[in-house]
Amino acid sequence: MKDAQILSAFGDLPANSLAAGGRPLVFDACHVGVMLRALLFVGAVVGIVAMYGAGGFMDWLGRAAFLISGGVAATLAWLVVACSLKRVLARLPLAGQQVAGGLLGALAGLYGCGMLVLGGLNGPTPWVASAASGALVASLVVTALISRARGRAPAATAARLAELQARIRPHFLFNTLNSAVALVRQDPARAEAVLEDLADLFRHALAEPGESVTLAQEVALARRYLAIEQVRFGERLRVEWSLDPAADGARVPPLMLQPLVENAVKHGVEPSEAGAQVRISTERRGGTVVLKVTNTVPSGQGNPGLGVAQDNVRHRLELLHDVHAQFRCGMRDGVYQVRLEVPA
Repeated sequence: MKDAQILSAFGDLPANSLAAGGRPLVFDACHVGVMLRALLFVGAVVGIVAMYGAGGFMDWLGRAAFLISGGVAATLAWLVVACSLKRVLARLPLAGQQVAGGLLGALAGLYGCGMLVLGGLNGPTPWVASAASGALVASLVVTALISRARGRAPAATAARLAELQARIRPHFLFNTLNSAVALVRQDPARAEAVLEDLADLFRHALAEPGESVTLAQEVALARRYLAIEQVRFGERLRVEWSLDPAADGARVPPLMLQPLVENAVKHGVEPSEAGAQVRISTERRGGTVVLKVTNTVPSGQGNPGLGVAQDNVRHRLELLHDVHAQFRCGMRDGVYQVRLEVPA
């Protein structure tokens, strides 16, 4: 399997979620995706407000464009301040964070109103209305951020538990121990290596999870897993690594790569008497790191891409990197391919 084949298959295809004391980090508004959604929301609200009193489409369009310019300025100011002060605000209880968000929104509304005055606003200056509108919209945004922050930890925990069930399965443990027992007399050193790999795999799986680890750590863990399976499958498991050292520092969710590799073994090697080739590659391309896991699939095996593990990986990538992450998978010419992109 050449790297060019993998690329053609898809065509053109950071901060902890909990603050001190276990409170959600509400003002984690530094993600581009959060900023874009907030700007679109404010733009939509202002556009609807501009309909009141508009004499026609062109009149509405002019009023909306003028008011949106002030709304965007106010929203950007709120997002920048909220992002800069997120660690300070995280020390407050949730009610305090909501109040702080509303007050910052009122100040942002006054700032936006000031921008409109400088832009030539006619008639009385709506300072009070702008402050109230800013506080209301900011409160809605904070509510959405609270829901997002609360959802991060449970979603990551549920995904991790589901993966543990798929990863530390009784038959996998049974097969590994059987392999080690069979090697005790024939090759004691290799049996010891198998047990060490198994212990290391369990230690990482059962460790207290963080929000992210480096790609190099994930690769090391996947090597341990494949070393165990190599004893079991022998020549049926053919592994190829193509790793770019420049990609090692990329941040990814913990226990992300191993489930993808396990899928490749389960759907490629296990059902085939001839075995399968599994290929793992990493590459840094500017500000992006591309990770690919591919495996040959026996004819008639079908598409193995409907499992829970891949859905968990995709979901946790979205939680960690939002719009900066991409996940693609699919079958092409008898090769199942998973392709991820994360910030470098």
